[in-house]
Amino acid sequence: MVNIVAMNNGLYNPFQNFDFLYKTCFLSGNTFNSPVLQVPLIPKWLLELAGLTGEEQIQFLDESIRAYKTLVIPVNSEVNEQFLNPLEEKIEAAFLGGYQSISALNELDLFNWIGKFLYGFIYIEMHSALRKEMTADGLNMSQSLMMKFANLNFMMQNLYTSLEFEDFKPWSITIVKLENKETPFSFRDEINTLTFSLKMKDFGIIVCLQDNGTNKRYHQEIINEVKGKAITAEQFEELTARFYYSAYLFNRLPEYTFMPVEGTIYIEAMPLRGNMSKPLFDVWQHKIYAHVLETFWKPWGYVKFEIIKNPDEPMSFFEKPCLPASG
Repeated sequence: MVNIVAMNNGLYNPFQNFDFLYKTCFLSGNTFNSPVLQVPLIPKWLLELAGLTGEEQIQFLDESIRAYKTLVIPVNSEVNEQFLNPLEEKIEAAFLGGYQSISALNELDLFNWIGKFLYGFIYIEMHSALRKEMTADGLNMSQSLMMKFANLNFMMQNLYTSLEFEDFKPWSITIVKLENKETPFSFRDEINTLTFSLKMKDFGIIVCLQDNGTNKRYHQEIINEVKGKAITAEQFEELTARFYYSAYLFNRLPEYTFMPVEGTIYIEAMPLRGNMSKPLFDVWQHKIYAHVLETFWKPWGYVKFEIIKNPDEPMSFFEKPCLPASG
């Protein structure tokens, strides 16, 4: 049986007893005594703003296909009313305001909202896996992956408890301005690397939820190039592909210490380098990157052969591609 060691940090750990049965709050467990509600994972305001009906479908890892409107997560009514609803209102106002408003958001608010979104999918996946296997013994999931998921849940508990990040941010958040001010809403996620991207109206957001800012530093040159400039749809997908690929190459499992002090829990990041001498990222391979890029550029029909026509310089819509040398 997979075992996640319970940390004595005063925070709720759903992975300790595989608490994914919709009976307790996904974020707070039994911390509060008020009733548990089934709250839409994709909020109503977002569906309306995006012009969606809720009938749109998404495929899960178990290959089940479900409509957006059927996706719910269990939330304690007190947590929902006092903490999550105010967050939703803040994010909704920012979405309505577009790029300028999104850029002005506190990054912690974006981390919490996107974290809730992505963790909600993790919760649904875990629930399905437990139903299928009936016991946690049968879950084919690595210890390190569950540790990442548990740490994300711990960090999101800053919404309702006093929790401080000690001189670091666990995330990389990149916000860009889009040339097309009427960009339709769409999103991608990669659960294993906790990577998420979203585009809508005149803005795009790319987030790595647990890399301590490493992926953003890795791509800092290209981020500096596009800062404040309106980029095309092809450029946004190219930039997004870079993040998804580098998140895959990122070869460290971030570890954290949790220290409760006088009612506040302080989270400190352990050094990523540790005792390892190898770089934080595995070697960038243009061929593999081209395969990723082909997927992101699918709407325009660019194929891998075309992208990698020059093996040393993959196709790019940026003036200065700023790609790492291929190994």
